[in-house]
Amino acid sequence: MPPNRRRSGAVLGIIGGGVCVVLIIVTLIVLITLRSESGFPDAKSALTLPETLVDGRFQLAQDLSDSEGQRIEDEAGAGYVKITDTVVGKYDLGGDESRGALLLSGMYGRFSNTVMPRENMLKGAGEGEGMTVAVGPKVFMQSGSPTVSCEVLKQDKSGTTLTYPVCAWADENTAAAVASITSETASQDPSNMDLRFYAKLTLQVRSEAVQPIG
Repeated sequence: MPPNRRRSGAVLGIIGGGVCVVLIIVTLIVLITLRSESGFPDAKSALTLPETLVDGRFQLAQDLSDSEGQRIEDEAGAGYVKITDTVVGKYDLGGDESRGALLLSGMYGRFSNTVMPRENMLKGAGEGEGMTVAVGPKVFMQSGSPTVSCEVLKQDKSGTTLTYPVCAWADENTAAAVASITSETASQDPSNMDLRFYAKLTLQVRSEAVQPIG
């Protein structure tokens, strides 16, 4: 039986609200827990919000960088990382939120530590209001790419429970979390979530969203 589109739309709309706030807080946690270190790498790459992601499957629906991203910078304080800017964007699957959504939330600049941001993004996401870590973080490594960590979260909001993966990467210039959900996976058994697939999806998002400076 096909999913109820009206209900799916309402459910997926949560990813633009509750999940978005969570990942913004996650980014803030990353910033305020990194310690200032010498030997920062050169700034070679920037995190962007392309009009589409994942080979055009997801279309940009909301650019929240100016509002939510600025709040991160204002609250983060100086001296922890050499941050250039923050990026927060919500994407809809095929331009239709009822089919699915993807949230990209991160920053770019110069990072002397690429492990702590990735770990803290997932840790912070699991500690958000109404959040439960259904499947703990798993680490995925692929030759020539940054390490990606993924977990499965359950979010209870307004009487609705959503299940979705959150993955994070961090390299010398960019750090971001990617949350994705579809009407089919929103109620999926967390133990059946293919986190390796979502780790690869996250690397694809990175390959399209990270662009060389200049």
